[in-house]
Amino acid sequence: MSTEHRKADHIRICLEEDVSGRGIASGFDRYRFIHQALPEISLRDVDTSLELWGRRLKVPLLISSMTGGAERAGEINRNLALAAQELGLAMGVGSQRAALEHPELAPTYDVRKYAPDIALFANVGAVQLNYSYSVDECRRAVDMIEADALILHLNSLQEAVQPEGDTDFKGLARKIAEVCKAVGVPVIAKEVGWGISRDTARLLWDAGVSAIDVAGAGGTSWSQVELHRIPTEQARLVAEAFAGWGIPTVDSLLMVRDSVRSGGAKLFASGGVRNGIDVARSIALSADLAGMARPFLKAAAMSPEDTVALGEVIREQLRIAMFSIGAASLAELRGTPNLVEVK
Repeated sequence: MSTEHRKADHIRICLEEDVSGRGIASGFDRYRFIHQALPEISLRDVDTSLELWGRRLKVPLLISSMTGGAERAGEINRNLALAAQELGLAMGVGSQRAALEHPELAPTYDVRKYAPDIALFANVGAVQLNYSYSVDECRRAVDMIEADALILHLNSLQEAVQPEGDTDFKGLARKIAEVCKAVGVPVIAKEVGWGISRDTARLLWDAGVSAIDVAGAGGTSWSQVELHRIPTEQARLVAEAFAGWGIPTVDSLLMVRDSVRSGGAKLFASGGVRNGIDVARSIALSADLAGMARPFLKAAAMSPEDTVALGEVIREQLRIAMFSIGAASLAELRGTPNLVEVK
């Protein structure tokens, strides 16, 4: 099957099927904010903005990498980019392998013209560095969309259950280091839904990545996505066993924080982030950005207006959560004593 057809399949499955992990949760529900009835701030003074790699974000929210490389993906990415521009969000495109191998598909990723001011992230599968890709392909991905940073995504389990998967992950830390040194933009290491462990975080940080997106378990499970594409019952049984696999997002975030935060790594929390309160929890637990994918995919499949409306709801939920604990800025939210774990 071509990469283009696989990308189209992924969009259809994520929109139509239940592909959430089973028996595993993100961990956000374990944490509660302590409400402050007298917050001593005004809601109008709550500031959700931040600076990231020379870009001003109005909200610490990343529209996580989802799609590209198929006809419908172009329209979805356009809607996502229009919303990101209006709301001041960051955005990552889906894996650009399809366009690197078939340049006629590059327009499906070309969103900078719709979003000239956003923090925009290119995306290449790290494993492709073991399948003929080099710094040159990484630079081409960045230049293709005028990106501010490059995501190298880590999806070993997805590749293992995917019928056409690439599974040679040997020696990738060294090749990631080569990309970090030469690509010319910050590199973000990102899982796709099973979390980053403490040891992996240290390997990535030592390789020179600028940010780690933990992309933990509790949201979309890509083994479940691939389950709907697998042609044989035997292979489907293999994939089904991993429906509850992974490190919950909150646990992964805390592992990575303890492992590399002191070195200055940027931390992104995605995987099961469902609303603005989860965004607030992510920041309070040390993340710089929270990422959301499938909720935005579903909105963008309808219209740019629906996508903006979803973003506005999340932004307002975040503002009110910050107001309700007396945190007037993201710095105050990150240092709040008003988040407790419910035992």
